[in-house]
Amino acid sequence: MKKIKYIAGIWILLLSVSLFSCKDDAFLKEQPSTFYTVDNAFSTSAQVDQVLVSIYSHLRDLWANPNEAGWIFVFRGNGTDMFDVASIRKGSTFNNYGLINPDHSNFYENYTTWYYVISRANLALYAAELPQIAWSSPAEKAYAVAQARFFRAFAYRSLAELFGGVPIVTDISTTPKYDYKRATRIETYQFAITELEAIEADLPEKSTIGGRLVKGACQHNLSELYLAMGTQLGVDGKAGEATAAFTKSITFASKVIDGGTYSLIKSRFGTRKSLSTISFPVYQAGNTATPVDTLKQNTNYYWDMFQEGNVNFQDGNTECIWAMQVDYAAYKAEDKSSKLPYSRTYGADFRDGVKNHLTGTLEDVGGRGIVQIMPTVYTRDAIYADKWGADMRNSDAVYRRRFKGNVATSAYFKKDVPWSEMYNGSTDATTNANNKSLCFPISCKIATDSYTGLADGENRSNLFRDDYFIRLPETILLRAEAKQRSGDKAGAAADINLLRTRAQCTYLVTAGDMDDNFNTILDERTRELVYEECRWNTLLRMGGTIAVDRIKKYAYWPEAAATLTFNYNLWPIPQTVIDTNKDQKLEQNPGWTR
Repeated sequence: MKKIKYIAGIWILLLSVSLFSCKDDAFLKEQPSTFYTVDNAFSTSAQVDQVLVSIYSHLRDLWANPNEAGWIFVFRGNGTDMFDVASIRKGSTFNNYGLINPDHSNFYENYTTWYYVISRANLALYAAELPQIAWSSPAEKAYAVAQARFFRAFAYRSLAELFGGVPIVTDISTTPKYDYKRATRIETYQFAITELEAIEADLPEKSTIGGRLVKGACQHNLSELYLAMGTQLGVDGKAGEATAAFTKSITFASKVIDGGTYSLIKSRFGTRKSLSTISFPVYQAGNTATPVDTLKQNTNYYWDMFQEGNVNFQDGNTECIWAMQVDYAAYKAEDKSSKLPYSRTYGADFRDGVKNHLTGTLEDVGGRGIVQIMPTVYTRDAIYADKWGADMRNSDAVYRRRFKGNVATSAYFKKDVPWSEMYNGSTDATTNANNKSLCFPISCKIATDSYTGLADGENRSNLFRDDYFIRLPETILLRAEAKQRSGDKAGAAADINLLRTRAQCTYLVTAGDMDDNFNTILDERTRELVYEECRWNTLLRMGGTIAVDRIKKYAYWPEAAATLTFNYNLWPIPQTVIDTNKDQKLEQNPGWTR
């Protein structure tokens, strides 16, 4: 299958295109002129496409986080109800509000990374109109412009969800500017909506190249934008406009869900569909030379979706709307960011947590985990308690809960180590809390029984498969939320049951389950989209005290409940941004003080 090659000319990096395109105060300093200018650096349509490819590459790195940047772990959910830090990572907590303020670098990094996307999108749009650029057809140019405008809208959607109203920048700039004005949150959502509605028709229904944008990605984001805008309109007391926005959200989601291109996976498919079971060797004390036992798992079609060669729509995956591209050959040749370091960054550390029973860094313990962030007890256990437990997403192959002891002196050698031992094996409560933060079930989204590259020296840190930006179940959950916000709780329950039926759950939700704080929807998002969604975006766009209430309730460590003494549903505008925009005051978001 053809993939996007994430390689772009280094000359692009020489162009200073926006106030926010750099990651430090250097963007305030005027740069000396160089031989290249924006007008003469481009001569072919392929060079315009290189700018677009650089955005695809940036977004891949933002999701996959190959360099393990702490601020990206926050972007992906650290500090929410879903994820917290392990005991050995307490220094990188994002749940101690005695330390979190507008000066925190996580806010600045998250804010400026989206303006980096915007700056490149603006550059591509400017370059596309240069008279010397020859396009093979009007359709080729229209698609290039559509991709750039999508990326710009995507960035503003994320900024509005996280920070509220922000300055809307649509032109490239080569000189410092200190008088940016904030739009409102509604205006920022509306700008993104206008962008996407303008290019919907110029995006193809399908693409032969894995990772390239298609119409469904646009429609999915329009659904989310109208949902977010409707929620804010409701907060603003504009009930009629809110209802109209929710209707639009449902309409765009339905284009994706019912349009005939995408459908939920309900049967085995792909590269490993013939495997009804897989086996993990059990390595004594982590020694690859002496496997002493095996642990078998029964596979299923949900597991299929997270195997190498199975992620893209072009692979036969009818749930995939948009995927980042990871390629092992490119990784070996030149692109060292072409990897998913999930087994390392998200993986459990049994060798420190329950070293008397489990040790090593091999497949039997989920790979070389160092627990950069960990799933909260809510994420790993609570959402599957009682009637919620019978669920394919909770099956052993998908969310592995069985681990055989591999230490010869253990009472559980070659036997399943019970979770009571992993969670509460000590008489000391502090030790138990620390161990419990290191030991947890392993999702098939972050580990595998078959690591690529071992013969080349890889060490079970990385997966080399593509990964999802957007998968159909999230579109379904957006429509469910829009229906509930419109007053149609029965319709919302029916949409959630599309996923629960597919996951062979014994319990299907009813209208009575659709509580006004959206716990049922948020719980279902956790079951379906763990390690996929950006949870901060979800929580902050929901308004009210939902984000704060859930953080206080589900954070693993007690600092969150003790120090989170104010309500918020927006992150603060980074203080550095406020301070450097000296010619126009940027108002800080409510609740945040230095």
